[in-house]
Amino acid sequence: PRSAMDHQPKFFENLSGTGKAIGVLTSGGDAQGMNAAVRAVVRMGIYVKAKVYFVYEGYQGMVDGGDNIVEVSWESVSSILQVGGTVIGSARCKSFRTREGRLQAAYNLVQRGITNLCVIGGDGSLTGANLFREEWSGLLEELAQKGKIDEESVKKYAYLNIVGMVGSIDNDFCGTDMTIGTDSALHRIIEVVDAIMTTAQSHQRTFVLEVMGRHCGYLALVSALACGADWVFIPEYPPEEGWEDSMCVKLSENRARKKRLNIIIVAEGAIDSHNKPITSEKVKDLVVQRLGFDTRVTILGHVQRGGTPSAFDRILASRMGVEAVLALLEATPATPACVVSLSGNQAVRLPLMECVQMTQEVQKAMDEGRFVEAVRLRGRSFENNLNTYKLLSHKKPDAELPKTNFNVAVLNVGAPAAGMNAAVRAAVRVGITEGHKMFAVIDGFEGFSRGKIKEISWGDVGGWTGQGGSILGTKRTLPAKYLEKIADQMRTNNINALMVIGGFEAYLGLLELSAAREKYDEFCVPMVMVPATVSNNVPGSDFSIGADTALNTITDTCDRIKQSASGTKRRVFIIETMGGYCGYLANMGALAAGADAAYIFEEQFDIRELQANVEHLTEKMKTSIQRGLVLRNENCNENYTTDFIYQLYSEEGKGVFDCRKNVLGHMQQGGAPSPFDRNFGTKISAKAMQWISKKLQETYRKGKVFANTDDSVCLLGMRRRNLVFQPVAELKNETDFVHRIPKEQWWLKLRPLMKILAKYKTSYDVSDSGQLEHVAMHSPKEAETGAI
Repeated sequence: PRSAMDHQPKFFENLSGTGKAIGVLTSGGDAQGMNAAVRAVVRMGIYVKAKVYFVYEGYQGMVDGGDNIVEVSWESVSSILQVGGTVIGSARCKSFRTREGRLQAAYNLVQRGITNLCVIGGDGSLTGANLFREEWSGLLEELAQKGKIDEESVKKYAYLNIVGMVGSIDNDFCGTDMTIGTDSALHRIIEVVDAIMTTAQSHQRTFVLEVMGRHCGYLALVSALACGADWVFIPEYPPEEGWEDSMCVKLSENRARKKRLNIIIVAEGAIDSHNKPITSEKVKDLVVQRLGFDTRVTILGHVQRGGTPSAFDRILASRMGVEAVLALLEATPATPACVVSLSGNQAVRLPLMECVQMTQEVQKAMDEGRFVEAVRLRGRSFENNLNTYKLLSHKKPDAELPKTNFNVAVLNVGAPAAGMNAAVRAAVRVGITEGHKMFAVIDGFEGFSRGKIKEISWGDVGGWTGQGGSILGTKRTLPAKYLEKIADQMRTNNINALMVIGGFEAYLGLLELSAAREKYDEFCVPMVMVPATVSNNVPGSDFSIGADTALNTITDTCDRIKQSASGTKRRVFIIETMGGYCGYLANMGALAAGADAAYIFEEQFDIRELQANVEHLTEKMKTSIQRGLVLRNENCNENYTTDFIYQLYSEEGKGVFDCRKNVLGHMQQGGAPSPFDRNFGTKISAKAMQWISKKLQETYRKGKVFANTDDSVCLLGMRRRNLVFQPVAELKNETDFVHRIPKEQWWLKLRPLMKILAKYKTSYDVSDSGQLEHVAMHSPKEAETGAI
C-alpha cells in the first residue's frame, strides 16, 4: 500500500502511444477469450494513438512476414468478442526456436517499426518471447552487419518491450489465479457432466470422464467440485497406495445408499504415486472387474477448447488487454518483461520469468515425487480447491465423526439465485463432518416461524451442486414481524447457530435478529451470512453467488440479439437488465457483450448524455459495424424508462437506424449455476461453516451457547484478494439502505473500460496499476484466507 502523499492519481489520458507500434499475436494452444484480449489490445492501442498490428499465425507469421503482419483498424476487431478460439490464428513454430528464425522475425518487425509486442499464449510462448527480447539488440547488430538495416534503425529501435497474457484452458500458470479460457473450458465440461448425469441416472451407470490437463489438474479438480464427483485423479495429488480398494468401496457404498450414478473424473495427465499413468480405460476396467457396474468412458478432448467464451473470460481478457497496453506504454529498457494477471479481483503485473520459473518448479516437484510441494507451488486457489474437495466428497463413518451436540440451521432468504443449493450442500456436509446436527429451514424466515424445519443428512444434499434456484425454498420476508415465533422455533429445536444464504434481505434479516438479542436470548448465537443474489448488491463482498450465472444469461442473450441486429443492419437494441438499483449486471453485461452504452443508477445521466449516445450511434452506422446494443438497469432512472429511451432513440435515429427493445426479466434468476457460482458457493459456504464451529466453541459456557457481541453476527465476503468475515453492524456505515446498495462499489472502476472499448472519450484512473509485483510463495497458513 502506498501512502496518499506519494503521488497524485495517475490518469491514462496522460499516457500517449503516439509514435509507438504494437504487435499482437496469439501463440500455442488456443483458448476461449483470446479474441476478447486481442480486441482490447487493438482498441486500447488505437485509443492512445499507437499503431497496432496483427501478427497472424503466431510466431510463424512473425518469421514469414509479408501479409502476416498487418496494421489494423478499430473495425477490424468488431464482432470477435463472442467468438471462441483466436481469429488471428495460432501455430506451433519450429523456426522461431532457431536464431535464424528469430533474426528474420526481428527484421520483419523493424521494417514496420514494431518494438512493442503483446503475446497471448501459454508458458512456452511467453518464454520464447522473453528470449527474443534478450537477444534483440544482438539480432539488430547482426542485421546491420549484413546490411539489411541501417545503423539509424539499430539506434531507433534499440529496445523491444514485451507484455504477456496467459491464454490456456489448463490454468497451469503460476502467479495468476485464472488464465484466459479456463472458465470457458469449465463451462464446456459442466455442460457435458450435467447432460451425462441424466442418462447415468436412468441406467444406474458409472461414468469415467477424461478432461484435459496434461500437467495440471485444475480443470479436473474444479469440475469434480462443481458436479460433486465421487472420485478425481489429478497429477498433483496421486492417490495413496491401495486406492483401487478404497475407490471401489466408496462406489459400492454410494450404490448401497441408493445413489443411482457415479461419476469419476480423470485428468489426462493423472498418475499414481510411482509416477505411472492412470488412464480412464484403466479406471473403467477396474470398476467393471471388481464391481461389475455398467461403466462408460467419455473423453471430452477438444470440445473443452471450443465454444463461445464465458462472461468471466470476456471480462478477464478485456481487463487484461487494456492493462497490457498500459504496461507497454510504461515499459522502459530497465523493466523486465511482464505478464498481466489476476490476483483475487485485482489486475496485477508480474515479472514474466518469475512466473515461468515457478511453473517449471511445479513440474519438477511432480517429477521428483514431491507432491505436497507441487500443490503448494500451484498457489492458494488450487490448494483451497483440493482441501474443499477432500472435505466434501468422502463421508467418514459415523463412528469416526466427532459429536459436538450442537444444532445448526441453514436457510435461504431473498430471491432465488443459482448456486444457493451448492452453498447449502457444502454447509450441510461440512457441518456434519465437524460433528454438528444440521437442520434445514424451508421457505426462509417465514417458514422458520411456522416450524418448517427438519434435520438434513449427508445424503440428502447429494447432487445439489448443479441444481438451479433454491431447493429449500426462499422468501423475501424479513424476520422482524415473526421474532416471537422464530425464537420459539429456535428454542424448541435447540438451534445453536444460524447460517443464512441470501441477498440484501438476508443482510437486513441478520441486522434485525441481532437487534432483537436484547429481548430474546434465543438469538444470542453465532450467525453468519453468505451473499447470494443475482444483483450483487450486498455490502461487504465484491461478488455474490448467482451473479456470474445471471451475467452469462445476459451475455448469451445479447450475443443472439447482436446476431439478429447485424442481420437486419442499422438496428439498435435496448435491453433492460435486473439488479434493483445496483448497476453491476448492466455494466458488466455491457463489458462482456461489447455494448455501446450502459445506463446505471450509480452514474447519473441526463438528456445531454442520451443525446451524445444517439449521435455516437449515428456515427457508428456510417462504419461497417451497423448495429448497436444499449443496456439499461431496471431502476437507473425513474423518468428515463426503457420505453422512454426506446422512443427517444427511435425518434432521433429516424432514417439512420431503427430500434427494438427487450426486457430480460426473470430468466436472469434461473438456469443451472455456472462453474464459478458452484465453486464460489461451495467454498465460501464451507468456510462459513468452519467459522460457525469456531464461534460455537468460543461461546459455549456452562452447558449453553451464549453469543451477544457484534463479531458473532458476520457476513463472509470476498474483498479484493481475500475472504473476510465482517460484523454486519460494521457494514451499516457502508450501506445505502434506501437504494439497497453498498456506498462504494469496486466495479465502477471498470466503467471507463467499457466506454473506451466502445470508442467514447473518457477519463480513466489507473493509479492501481503499474506496480510490478513479485510472485509470492504463500505459506500453508495463508491458503485458508486464500483466493477463490
